[in-house]
Amino acid sequence: MPGGGREQQFSRCCRAPGDSPQGVTRAIQQIERHYGEVLFHRSTRQMRISCFSEGLLEQVRPVLERFEDLWRTPAPVNQDSLSGTVRITAPHSLGTRAVLPALDRVPGRHPAITLDVRLSDRISNTVDDGIDVGIRVGFMRDSRFVARKAAEMRLPVVAAPRLIEKVGAPGDIDALAGLPNALALDTNTGRPRPWHFKAGQQWTPVAPTLIADNADMEIGAALAGVAFAQLADYMAAPYIASGELVQVLQDEEPPAWGLYVYRPQRGPTPGRVRAVFDELLAAVGSLPALR
Repeated sequence: MPGGGREQQFSRCCRAPGDSPQGVTRAIQQIERHYGEVLFHRSTRQMRISCFSEGLLEQVRPVLERFEDLWRTPAPVNQDSLSGTVRITAPHSLGTRAVLPALDRVPGRHPAITLDVRLSDRISNTVDDGIDVGIRVGFMRDSRFVARKAAEMRLPVVAAPRLIEKVGAPGDIDALAGLPNALALDTNTGRPRPWHFKAGQQWTPVAPTLIADNADMEIGAALAGVAFAQLADYMAAPYIASGELVQVLQDEEPPAWGLYVYRPQRGPTPGRVRAVFDELLAAVGSLPALR
C-alpha cells in the first residue's frame, strides 16, 4: 500500500489528544510480540502496513465499529415506547390511596410497562429486593436512594361523634388513658407503636380496646365508634370533612411528617422507572390532607 493512506491515519492517531507517539509505538510492539508478526514495514522515508495487518484489520473492524456504537450518545427516549417491569413498594395504607391512582395513569400513557406492586409495612432492603420505586413515611437518610418529598402527613387523634357523645372528649393527653383506644403494632419490631404529640411527647395505650397491625383496621374501628385512634391525615381527612370523624387534642398535634417517593441510586435511571416515579410523586402529592 503506498504511503499517505493508513500511514497518515497512524500519524494523526499519534497526535490525537491523550495519545503520544511513544504510547502508540508501545501498543504496536505489544501486538507484534503477541502475534509474532510485523504490523508495519518501516524505512527512513516511509512506513507501510504489512499484509498481516491488512488481514487483522479486516477481522477486528466489525468489533471496533460495534464498540464505537456503544459510546455514541443514545437517541432521546420515546416516552410512548417505554417498556419493561417496574417493581413498586409502599405501605398498605397507601396502596389504594396513592399507588392505585398512579397505576391507573401509567398503563394509559405507557401500555408496555408492567407494574409489579409489593405492599408491605415492613422496611425491606429495597436494593437487594430489586425495588425500583417506593413510598416511605419519614425522611430517608440513605445515600443509596434518591428521595423526593411529595407531601406532608399530619397525625390527628380522631373518634366517631357517637363515641365522643358516649364517653366524652379527652381534655389532655393523660385523659386518653381512661378512654377506649386503638393500639398499632410496628410490623418491623412487633412492639406497640406510640402515639406522637408536640414537643416530642409520646403516649402508648396500656389497655387498648383494639390491637392491630394494619392502619385500615384502626380507621375502621374509629369509624365504627369502637375507639379513639391516631391516624395519618391522608386517611382521616375525608371523614373529618364529612363529620364521620371528629378531631380531638388539636393543640397537642405533633409536627407533620414527610411522605417520600424514592428510588435506588444505582446508575442511570431507565425511562420506565422515571415515568412511574413521576406518577407516584404526583399521586402522593394529591392525597387528602388537613388544612
